[in-house]
Amino acid sequence: MSSIDAKLNPRSLPTALILGASRGIGRQLAISLATDPKTDTITTVAHEITLLGGHALALSCDVRDTAAVEALVHETVRRLGRLDVLIYNPGAIWWASVANTPPKRFNLMWEVNVRGCYAAVSAALPYLTANSIASNKKGEKGDGKGSGRIIIISPPIYSRFFRGKTAYAMTKVGMSVLVSGLAMDFDRLRNEAEPSTGHDLAVTALWPAASIESAATERAVNSDQDVRKDLRHPKIFGDAVLEILRAPVGTVNGKLLLDEDFLREECGYGDREIDEYAIVKGSKPRRIMPAKLPSLLVDEQADEGRRMDSSKLGKPAKL
Repeated sequence: MSSIDAKLNPRSLPTALILGASRGIGRQLAISLATDPKTDTITTVAHEITLLGGHALALSCDVRDTAAVEALVHETVRRLGRLDVLIYNPGAIWWASVANTPPKRFNLMWEVNVRGCYAAVSAALPYLTANSIASNKKGEKGDGKGSGRIIIISPPIYSRFFRGKTAYAMTKVGMSVLVSGLAMDFDRLRNEAEPSTGHDLAVTALWPAASIESAATERAVNSDQDVRKDLRHPKIFGDAVLEILRAPVGTVNGKLLLDEDFLREECGYGDREIDEYAIVKGSKPRRIMPAKLPSLLVDEQADEGRRMDSSKLGKPAKL
């Protein structure tokens, strides 16, 4: 690292890149990670984080521009020397019927929610993999430090989610499919690798069980103050992310998690701890997600048949 880079990351701490960290949930994620003494963070709320004693660097990026996303990832590593955690939080939203969703709206959601996410993951994978393997060689395996974690803000997959917002659901479910499929890639690599070249890569989706105070809820709150009784503070999301990063790979890889459920089931949180996240003290925010989610696993899950790998079928056609 150059002298300026050494000042930005003087202890060569594990580095988290958070896309979409300027406000709301993303802002809280940035603050939660950056005030954790074990992580450096790239974010657009860098000044606030610095005042809180954390380390952060702010860079702008239009996630609809694949080249800009790739440049952001490379610049992160150039300045801070490493990349260990990627969190994708940007989101475009339009809730309406198919008849009332113009293709222009769908295109925006596709570019921000799906393509931007895929571009970020694709650009970050080589760095995350390299750091994960290096950490394993140093005996850091399994402690969540430098192990190569990806967290994508997308929902579990279930039928009710599609209703009244089909175009939006198409894009968010696409992100969840990326989580599930990439996790299978990670498991295959783990199974095929020699112990000395293994990795602890993991990818997880996270979604709120109850509504969280954010830019998306501002309009509803402005028209009806009672809505605040159903909101939780974004800190619940930040705490869930920190716990995911600390969790063993097998607990989180490929999982489509809800913040409250994960904190209760895996981290020992009870009603007292969960109630503390309510924006209106004493209120019980309404759960917006099903109490029980369907399993997507099938009996033939392990049967890949004659698996084809297009990347190894010779020279691909020019795009």
